[in-house]
Amino acid sequence: MTHLKCSPPLSLDALRIDAARETERIRAAIRHQLRGQLRRKGLVVGLSGGVDSSVAAALCVRAVGAQRVLGLLMPERESSPDSLQLGRLVAERLGIRYVVEDITGVLEAAGCYQRRDEAIRSVLPEYRSGYRCKIVLPSLLDGRRWRLFSVVIQSPEGAVQRARLPLEAYQALVAATNFKQRARKMMEYYHADRLHYAVVGTPNRLEYDQGFFVKNGDGAADLKPIAHLYKTHVYQLAAFLGVPAT
Repeated sequence: MTHLKCSPPLSLDALRIDAARETERIRAAIRHQLRGQLRRKGLVVGLSGGVDSSVAAALCVRAVGAQRVLGLLMPERESSPDSLQLGRLVAERLGIRYVVEDITGVLEAAGCYQRRDEAIRSVLPEYRSGYRCKIVLPSLLDGRRWRLFSVVIQSPEGAVQRARLPLEAYQALVAATNFKQRARKMMEYYHADRLHYAVVGTPNRLEYDQGFFVKNGDGAADLKPIAHLYKTHVYQLAAFLGVPAT
């Protein structure tokens, strides 16, 4: 009689990692890449205030020391004020230098906001300055076979309108919004070249697996220390490294 060997039931324990061991492994890998392959003196990390960039910065400090890590805070006129505040908190907690680069002027010069607004107005002509907007998808629970993107706008008075986004308008809106990530990456490489540093990528594994990043934007980097880690792993490293809650 053949007995089947059953695997243990899936649980949260299957997602646990040895945070100390993983930190040491990443630390060694960063040092090897920086000195043996890239031959750079330090590391530039864009700090958004989120857990991914915060953990990446903390790992860089473990690898090369705080004095060789530069944090970049890159707000624009539509950024949440909390992002800048949290980015500063992380940089100060880690003891690294940081520079604030407001990229609003770069985005205005490239037509980022204007091109985006034109794409929205092609669907909802009422959209004006002072309105809020977002792109949405129907819930998976709706049971629809096709899930199509829509744009939702809200007037300063609170009136809400929604319309389905045709392909051309959707692509134009995404293309304009992607200016933001590409402008930030351009700024990171400016400072990296200025200091003879390397640029650190901060997306996690799920973002890379799904392609949830901007080509030549946040997907571009010289080294990517957390690209092999799922979000739950990143949170475990954050707790181990003492990264401030964001």
